Amino acid sequence: MTTRDRMLGLTVVVLWGLNFLAIRIGLDHFPPFFFVALRFAVIAIPVLIFIPRPAVKTRWLLLYGTGFGILQFAFLFTAMRTGMPTGLASLVLQSSAPFTVVLGAVLLRERLRPVQMAGLAVAVLGMVIIGADRMATATLLPVLLTLAGGLGWAFGNIGARQAGADSPGFNPLHLTLWMSVVPVLPMLALSMAVEGPGTGFRALGAAFSTDGLPALGAVAYIAILATVCGSGLWTYLMSRYPAGTVAPLSLLVPVVGIAAAWAVLDEQPSMFALLGGAVVIAGAFAATTGGGVKKAVEPVRELVPVREPAPA
Repeated sequence: MTTRDRMLGLTVVVLWGLNFLAIRIGLDHFPPFFFVALRFAVIAIPVLIFIPRPAVKTRWLLLYGTGFGILQFAFLFTAMRTGMPTGLASLVLQSSAPFTVVLGAVLLRERLRPVQMAGLAVAVLGMVIIGADRMATATLLPVLLTLAGGLGWAFGNIGARQAGADSPGFNPLHLTLWMSVVPVLPMLALSMAVEGPGTGFRALGAAFSTDGLPALGAVAYIAILATVCGSGLWTYLMSRYPAGTVAPLSLLVPVVGIAAAWAVLDEQPSMFALLGGAVVIAGAFAATTGGGVKKAVEPVRELVPVREPAPA
């Protein structure tokens, strides 16, 4: 990877790490399900008008949008609203990496290598350490909800992977943007049913005030910088390099998330939580980078001279 592209990758890491601060600010004002619908609606409206639909099968687009957009953020936002620390949320959400490996093996019949299986076991051990630490100091429910968000993200990864496998040559950025269309109406309906028909809209109206400006800024950050810019740069890097080269960079996101939560929100994770996080990242790294198979180089066939026909 060139120095320029490595810097672009680190830029994505920073954008996605600070995204958890924006989520925290937004959740202080908006109910979680409405917040999910709002963050995707900001992207979905211009996408429907200006961006052509990618030439992929509808079922994979729906799976991508349901897993990545609905399940991930519905569980994550609920977890953070019910007490999940911001920095710890950025760390536990990395469970999506080993979850993706497991779903690939179960649903797509992908072969698991010994290194990947060891990495999965290490990642599970890290989750157990984090869960035990949370049970000693707080409730376990927010951790479980965040893990469910990571599982939802993994289902979205399967949808995106199958879309690429079935329709090679499509524009990956267009797929990422059109994924934002899927969660809007389901999450809005869920918000009206669970949070109340007018709760989210009243919060949106109150956001257009001095006290609500930070919440509107959080929505703008999540939609424009974290999703459009961050995902756009990530898609660019994934199109230039093997997944095993790019994907491990995402494991640096919790480092930024925990540091930002400590600096801005004064969150101080316990030593056991940090230990469990380090174990999770190590396991996720092994699980996601240990499956690459080097293609064997075929030997060059011996050139056999062709005899010229004898002169008549």
